[in-house]
Amino acid sequence: MKLLLDTHVLLWAAGQPERLSAAALAWLENPDNTLMFSAVSLWEVAIKHALGRDDFQVDARLLRRGLLDNGYVELELNSAHAVAIDTLPPIHKDPFDRILIAQAKVEGIVFLTADALLAPYSASIRLV
Repeated sequence: MKLLLDTHVLLWAAGQPERLSAAALAWLENPDNTLMFSAVSLWEVAIKHALGRDDFQVDARLLRRGLLDNGYVELELNSAHAVAIDTLPPIHKDPFDRILIAQAKVEGIVFLTADALLAPYSASIRLV
């Protein structure tokens, strides 16, 4: 199964695995799953790191290299993802979360998140 990781889940998997739930670890450690990260998450990390956010103290370049070196697959942003935003109800205002959900929806992949506010968007969202 293809899994797109929300930015926080991605950061925890890469640098703070102790913050992941048992359910998240089970999804991530299952060899049958393809772990994916979005270019959008790296964009979010770069912006929030530059703003000095305490929860984004990682260099996006190093994060990307580490993810690729560990077998994660990069999901690039394209126009189909961008225009799918208009199919999402205005449940959540964060533009990064909304485009990540749109990407998962367009690509037909499961989205792993720790953000309970995102769960109502789709049956393909898994709270971890």
